[in-house]
Amino acid sequence: MPTAPDIAIRATGLTKSFKDAAVLRGVDLQVRRGEIFALLGSNGAGKTTTVNILSTLLAPDAGAAVVGGFDTAREPERVRETISLTGQFAAVDVILTGRENLVLVARLRGVPDPARVADDLLRRFGLHEAGDRRVGTWSGGMTRRLDIAMSLVGSPAVIFLDEPTTGLDPEGRREVWRTITELAGAGTTILLTTQYLEEAEHLADRIAVLHQGTILAEGTLAELKALLPPAEIEYVERQPTLEQVFLAVIGRRSHTPGRTPGSSSSGADEEVRP
Repeated sequence: MPTAPDIAIRATGLTKSFKDAAVLRGVDLQVRRGEIFALLGSNGAGKTTTVNILSTLLAPDAGAAVVGGFDTAREPERVRETISLTGQFAAVDVILTGRENLVLVARLRGVPDPARVADDLLRRFGLHEAGDRRVGTWSGGMTRRLDIAMSLVGSPAVIFLDEPTTGLDPEGRREVWRTITELAGAGTTILLTTQYLEEAEHLADRIAVLHQGTILAEGTLAELKALLPPAEIEYVERQPTLEQVFLAVIGRRSHTPGRTPGSSSSGADEEVRP
């Protein structure tokens, strides 16, 4: 059982409704320091709303959250100093070069020597050769990596990645996956939301299944697979896939074949908005 100093994010009983639509129905979760935690769910499950509450962009109707040791309701400024948020769509200026984007963020955050910070991050993310080109000429994977690099200015302890590979081609997705893995290897705590089963399976140390505003299951991939008995196919024992676990947990008896739990291919979190 992890102790309090080992916990980077703790949420208890989070609820949120927009008008008459309940989006979160009592979300409880714990994210340990230095791990990749995936919040896996279909479109409209409540993933983005959860991230918005944890990053102080939205107040819950009930419940509490502590991020980086600070209460999101009582100490929102301290939370914001501790975290960084990368949303579903890249928040970069395509008119500026990659270097100029990083320098701008460093200046806004009051980080000393913005030019050096920009150079270091461009090298770290393999973007140095393209650093002086306008971002509008970059590939989608490169742009997303720059977006994540910008979130590291100021060395936040916790990073929220909301649908980090939405809209990327397979090569771009793999580039972002490598970046996320490297960040976690350096000790950064990462909470990512995804509707891609393969993404959660490939990246996450632990996975929480969020469905209709409630976390139905949580654990390592092995722990989640243990929820279903292995099947015997031609006398060979076959362990359940994450897709089979997900569908069993949310109680879905039929589905369209594919690698995402949502019915939409857009990748957007179609939650009710205020």
